[in-house]
Amino acid sequence: MALWLTSLEQSHARSRLSVLSLTQPTFSPQDWNLTWHTENPDFTQCFQNTVLVWIPCIYLWACFPVYFLYLRCHDRGYIQMSNLNKAKTALGLILWIVCWADLFYSFWERSQNIFRAPFFLISPTVLGITMLLATFLIQYERMKGVQSSGVMTIFWLISLLCATVIFRSKIILALNTGAEVDAFRYVTFCTYFILLLVQLILCCFPEQPPLFSETKPCPEFSASFLSRITFWWITGLMIQGYRRPLEAKDLWSLNKEDTSEEIVQPLNMLYSSKKQQKSSDSNGDVTEEAEALIIKPSQKNYEASLFKVLYKTFGPYFLMSFLFKAAHDLLMFAGPEILKLLINFVNDKHAPDWQGYFYTGLLFVCACLQTLILHQYFHICFVTGMRLKTAIVGVIYRKALVITNSARKTSTVGEIVNLMSVDAQRFMDLATYINMIWSAPLQVILALYLLWQNLGPSVLAGVAVMILLVPINAVMAMKTKTYQKAQMKSKDNRIKLMNEILNGIKVLKLYAWELAFREKVLEIRQKELKVLKKSAYLAAMATFTWVCAPFLVALSTFAVYVKIDKNNVLDAQKAFVSLALFNILRFPLNMLPMVISSIVEASVSLKRLRVFLSHEELDPDSIIRGPTTDARLNYVHFIFSINFTVPEGSLIAVVGQVGCGKSSLLSALLGEMDKKEGYVVVKGSVAYVPQQAWVQNATLKDNIIFGREMNESRYKRVIEACALLPDIEILPTGDRTEIGEKGVNLSGGQKQRVSLARAVYCNADVYLFDDPLSAVDAHVGKHIFEKVIGPKGILKNKTRVLVTHAVNYLPQMDTILVMSDGEISEMGSYQELLKQDGAFAEFLRTYANAEQSMENSGKLLLSFSISIPNLLLESEPVLYLLLCLPAVV
Repeated sequence: MALWLTSLEQSHARSRLSVLSLTQPTFSPQDWNLTWHTENPDFTQCFQNTVLVWIPCIYLWACFPVYFLYLRCHDRGYIQMSNLNKAKTALGLILWIVCWADLFYSFWERSQNIFRAPFFLISPTVLGITMLLATFLIQYERMKGVQSSGVMTIFWLISLLCATVIFRSKIILALNTGAEVDAFRYVTFCTYFILLLVQLILCCFPEQPPLFSETKPCPEFSASFLSRITFWWITGLMIQGYRRPLEAKDLWSLNKEDTSEEIVQPLNMLYSSKKQQKSSDSNGDVTEEAEALIIKPSQKNYEASLFKVLYKTFGPYFLMSFLFKAAHDLLMFAGPEILKLLINFVNDKHAPDWQGYFYTGLLFVCACLQTLILHQYFHICFVTGMRLKTAIVGVIYRKALVITNSARKTSTVGEIVNLMSVDAQRFMDLATYINMIWSAPLQVILALYLLWQNLGPSVLAGVAVMILLVPINAVMAMKTKTYQKAQMKSKDNRIKLMNEILNGIKVLKLYAWELAFREKVLEIRQKELKVLKKSAYLAAMATFTWVCAPFLVALSTFAVYVKIDKNNVLDAQKAFVSLALFNILRFPLNMLPMVISSIVEASVSLKRLRVFLSHEELDPDSIIRGPTTDARLNYVHFIFSINFTVPEGSLIAVVGQVGCGKSSLLSALLGEMDKKEGYVVVKGSVAYVPQQAWVQNATLKDNIIFGREMNESRYKRVIEACALLPDIEILPTGDRTEIGEKGVNLSGGQKQRVSLARAVYCNADVYLFDDPLSAVDAHVGKHIFEKVIGPKGILKNKTRVLVTHAVNYLPQMDTILVMSDGEISEMGSYQELLKQDGAFAEFLRTYANAEQSMENSGKLLLSFSISIPNLLLESEPVLYLLLCLPAVV
């Protein structure tokens, strides 16, 4: 930076720094002598009133567009005006007044024919406008819920540091008895300096929380800027964890930005839009935008680039980490250069002492800034990795719910579990060190360049060593990718088998198949271990090679430097600076193989994700949800053709032989079948009670409420209607009893009633029952039908579709649908169908014959069991009970 003085300053030197003439500033060697080659350094008056004034202004105006856009997109709530905010605003306005007072004073001087240099007009104007901008940002941050601003804290800190340099010069000038002092500007500057100091102190205190905040918000956003950059806000939790084990109630609420609702939804929407855009570009037909990750199965399944979607969603976060990493790398290379200057200072006997303190302080500041920036970089990377994993898991889970039955056959449960746990975790691990892809080569290039400046061409020996290691690393990377694919395949098979074992653990125990299945699991595990062992050997070789790389590079470089010329001597400067640069080389050379390996693993996971996400999905538009007065299927063709209408509030029974399509009809109403033509209309929300009850691993009460708001009166009516009161009374802790995985501690009838109670409690508009009464006893089924499903039950005003084989309830139905070979053969009331003497009458006769056959077989078995006791020996009572048991049942 060229330093400027007016001609009047050059003649009067230090004693006349405040007096400026109209003469154009010119460069003089005395400027550098005044600043550097002196025992008492100082900046020129022109430098102080231009560069030192404009630096904070340039910083704030450069940050303003990006920061303003960030605040608009990240609204955290509204903060009421507090005394702290009033004080900040008042100080900002006073600073603006002080700047304009300097400007008006300069105009007054011109009216008195006292002409000053142009910066006396320019600097107050620029500074005054900047202070007005700072005051605006203080209020805008309050309206956007920012409790502590890092941008404004840095602005006030830079302004105070620059003002401190000017303040020192003014004090020296005032102490100089022969110098002329401008009293007005001296007073205004002292006022300006004090206001900056107070403003910086006020910025260290956070504002009050925004309105309608979380009950226990995370203190990260409410902490001050200094607390955030030093991570002091988490100290309280760490101390609490040191004193006693932490519990769930000790943790803070999750930040809104880190919730799955805020993370998964944007990725889903972007992926869906990209897929539809690709489909529309290929077909020349733009379809209406569907829900996230949903495409029409009738169309060709177009793949969107998952990598591009992830990059576009999380690109800003990676850009921020890129900036922090770049700043850290530049500061890292500033250290050896400052060390070089410090060694030169020690060797220079005539250098002023203050230069040594300056270099030492600069080295300390660089180290502190480097540490702060590095940890902020890692914090951003870890948070981004966590959000990336959350988004990927959410997309996989969303996809698993909507894929078609044919696609579900190709993707096993083990594969889906691996995608959520292993593959998603690899993206999270990669996010931490992904910047090393560009940072490592940059660090190597800069280090080699500085080594070239220090040691000359001998550094090429070190470059040759690194080049020789590149092919080795490439071969190991390809091998790693191959082993990775084999490992993931074995892991998928193992998890699939373990899932089947856990699901059928009762059968395995009863038939004593544990050893056989254990051998199958161990066989797959042995294959996986062989691959893991090969990968471990390969990783050990890669680690050994690259750990030795910095040492080999330094050894070869120093050896060549000493050998090529006898005049080359490794003095203190060359040795220490070169060792510092070689030490910098150690980290990128060690990290590069790990990053390459992580990228290879992530690429394998990305391919697996892309294959899974490309599976066909159910069409959400197969069901029309609108303000209709009934539910109907009109000319719908799935595997079969159906056309019927369900009036609102009616009770419909669906009957038919086994395999005639009753459950498929309910699946069609749920949108879980591929619709070929026609349309399905369903009014309002739908509750579905499946034939196989699903129970969550939670308390009985949580299984019924299922995350909804607790309504005590409705809850009691539901458990009474679903015949759960006797079961709750015998449970150890009532409805707070923990239900095991898949309801292991409940009977089949109890699980079915819990599933039914969950559906009833949700208060839906349409209820679909897939034969729920078949799993309960006859008297319990009668109670449930009368209290829940029937015309007098608590669902009497709801639309109900009941698949059943219980013919004794059919007379109470409004309409009966008779299914035959996937079609509706008859439809009408009970009396109408009896008069027709068609498929329904045949169904009743078949049911009656089956009941008669069961009764006859029971009578024969009973007579046979009664004739046996006279022939039994003393050791045969168990056989007698077993023979009698079917007759009792």
